[in-house]
Amino acid sequence: QVQLVESGGGLVQAGDSLRLSCAASGRTFSTYNMGWFRQAPGKGREFVATIRSVGGTYYADFVKGRFTISRDNAKNTVLLQMNSLKPEDTAVYYCAAGTRDGEYRYWGQGTQVTVSS
Repeated sequence: QVQLVESGGGLVQAGDSLRLSCAASGRTFSTYNMGWFRQAPGKGREFVATIRSVGGTYYADFVKGRFTISRDNAKNTVLLQMNSLKPEDTAVYYCAAGTRDGEYRYWGQGTQVTVSS
């Protein structure tokens, strides 16, 4: 069982940066693939980025070059550094954990990111 708690969201202007943090409970954090997803108003949830337990990272095309995912296994934390934010990045951002590629069993409650133009 893994519990995930996101933080770091807020209201920013276009071009600003934010860093989201996801704190995970449990002793086996390092064995999980961790992902960030987002859901904009009126839209479905979409993949943003993932970092595998062994450290490989993958990004959605619309965030490549702007967002960076990282993890600190000693602190049971995964981060999402978001730079050059755009109004279309406005969404609730969710942290997720799983042990199989592409499958996420555990989800956080989400943190709101709002980017004004």
